[in-house]
Amino acid sequence: MSNPNSAAAPRQTLSVTDACAMIVGLIVGAGIFGTPSVVAGAVGSEATLYAVWIAGGIFSIIGALCYAELATAFPSAGGEYHFIQRAFGRSLAFLYGWARMTVIVAGSIAVFAYLFGDYMSRVVNLGAYSSPIWAALVVVVLTYVNYRGIREGKATQNIFTVLEVGGLVLIIVAGLFFAAPPQVAVPAAAGAGQPWYMGAGIGSAMIFVLFTYGGWNDAAYISAEVRDRDRNMARALLLAISVVTLLYLLVNLAYLKGLGYDAMARSDAVAADLLKAVWGSTGEKLIAVMIAIAALTSVNGSMIVGARSNYALGRDWPMLGYLGRWDEASGSPRNAMLVQGVIALALVGFGALQNSGFKGLVEYSLPVFWGFFLLTGIALFVLRAKEPAAPRPFKVPLYPVLPAVFVLMCGYLLYASLTYHGAHALVGLVVLAVGVVVLLAARARSK
Repeated sequence: MSNPNSAAAPRQTLSVTDACAMIVGLIVGAGIFGTPSVVAGAVGSEATLYAVWIAGGIFSIIGALCYAELATAFPSAGGEYHFIQRAFGRSLAFLYGWARMTVIVAGSIAVFAYLFGDYMSRVVNLGAYSSPIWAALVVVVLTYVNYRGIREGKATQNIFTVLEVGGLVLIIVAGLFFAAPPQVAVPAAAGAGQPWYMGAGIGSAMIFVLFTYGGWNDAAYISAEVRDRDRNMARALLLAISVVTLLYLLVNLAYLKGLGYDAMARSDAVAADLLKAVWGSTGEKLIAVMIAIAALTSVNGSMIVGARSNYALGRDWPMLGYLGRWDEASGSPRNAMLVQGVIALALVGFGALQNSGFKGLVEYSLPVFWGFFLLTGIALFVLRAKEPAAPRPFKVPLYPVLPAVFVLMCGYLLYASLTYHGAHALVGLVVLAVGVVVLLAARARSK
């Protein structure tokens, strides 16, 4: 049996092009088909709309550089859980693991399940509660599939990725080259009449923009395998996120040209509305199916990763030991998968009862998500002080300026999520507070 503490390490085999392609694949997800209309409804002009998407790309580059340093200096499959534990101790790491299980990952599953429901309802409408019914169905089915231990093959994942990017290309082509100019005049949007930096507009918009750029934190974990990583990791990140930013800007431009600002902001399935305007019901159903498949991919990926982080939490804390059982026959942490499915299903029900759907479920996870991102950014400073001698194959350029910008932006987004999305955001904080109670019980039991 090999020694887990041996000197074995990932080989540096990825070129800049390889790394760039992988990062683009990690970032581009189903969110881009649901968030542009929400962002348009939050800002006051087309110029501000473009500005927040560009700002999202810049912030994502800075954050990815910070994560690249942490991931190469302290490599671990635990990711943020490991960084927070190393910097701040077991208690905060437990709360992060609890947050991932109950808010962050389960929330993502419910969000993408709802997005699936919104677009599948354009193909087969099941009535007044069509979206939540479809969302609940996909959570149940995919939880069962993963509980059984069935995994999608590499070829299937590649097909899904092609369909996902193909959907974006289809939107861009339809909106820029085939759509007729909107018939109605463009009215003032929700945030008009006040500066961009005041009110809910910019803060609310940035939250949804950065949700759509999500994935760059996972991209940092390939940094150990990039050739000449001191120089090429930054190049790959800059190139990949620049490509994604350009794609997102073109998608928004296509929506604006094909639908107009007001129709874009009011749509609950903006891509389907654009394709319906250009190619009728055939175009609407085509893009709806493509996006539904993209959402399925996001749901399934979140389930696989989330169940394994729940499993790690159960292994570390005996009180939650039922999560830390691995079923050899299926190759799956079955208990962790079932608990995750139940929580996600409850969140779908919450979205239906609140009549908030996709938007409300994103808001639910916001303060918890940005609170722990903030802690991870601070951990970079803490670990530089606590472990200055640790090898750092990749270091953040312009330290401490760029990490400080990342921390300040996370702090602002935490504030914005609490201020502008209070009702749904507070539910996520209540769930985190329950985690504090569980932590105290776990510590008392261990004593």
